[in-house]
Amino acid sequence: MALFADAMALFADAMALFADAMALFADAMALSADAMVLQGIAKFNLLRINKILYLADYLV
Repeated sequence: MALFADAMALFADAMALFADAMALFADAMALSADAMVLQGIAKFNLLRINKILYLADYLV
């Protein structure tokens, strides 16, 4: 009976570690999404700056 209790305790520990791993994975996915949003904003700003520079050359 003691072996069964030890096995159940190990299983509970494994489940806790798995839950921690899933939480870390979710955090990593959120950071990845944030990075993609920042890349999109940077690209949009670059396009706007290039357009402004082009218009400045055209108007001057």
